[in-house]
Amino acid sequence: MPPFAALVTSMFLHGSLFHLLGNMLYLWIFGNNIEDVLGHVRFALFYLLAGLAAALTHTLAMPNSRIPMIGASGAIAGVLGAYWFLFPRARVRTFVFLFFYIDIVAIPAGIVLGVWFLAQLLNVGMGGGVAWFAHIGGFLAGLLLIWGGVLGRPRRIRAWRPES
Repeated sequence: MPPFAALVTSMFLHGSLFHLLGNMLYLWIFGNNIEDVLGHVRFALFYLLAGLAAALTHTLAMPNSRIPMIGASGAIAGVLGAYWFLFPRARVRTFVFLFFYIDIVAIPAGIVLGVWFLAQLLNVGMGGGVAWFAHIGGFLAGLLLIWGGVLGRPRRIRAWRPES
């Protein structure tokens, strides 16, 4: 298989059912809003570009790695980067577990995704078969693709407001 084809097909393979379900959960929570502002076709292109940037980032950072890189995590990290830029004040219901305190609280997406990105940076070098650099590269690619308007200006959508 040509190397470029492997970069694309690797985004659609997963190491386990848990890996697939975790990626789909993040895509379900954050992806629909990005697709709403980009439209279907531009979202598909955005997703592929973010995934390619993530794979290339990992490849450049870990050129001697013998572990195959699979999964959509880098592309989904691109969605997270775009969401962080476009919807930083959106509230994300988050499960919080601190010793004896257990609750579900609404936290601004800017904080949730900022903590997620910081965790990726802190985990670089921890190994465990996780492509941390792909997550970092995907997030930054998604942020830059949206911020730079590479795919055109995002469409304006009316913010959803819960009824009081």
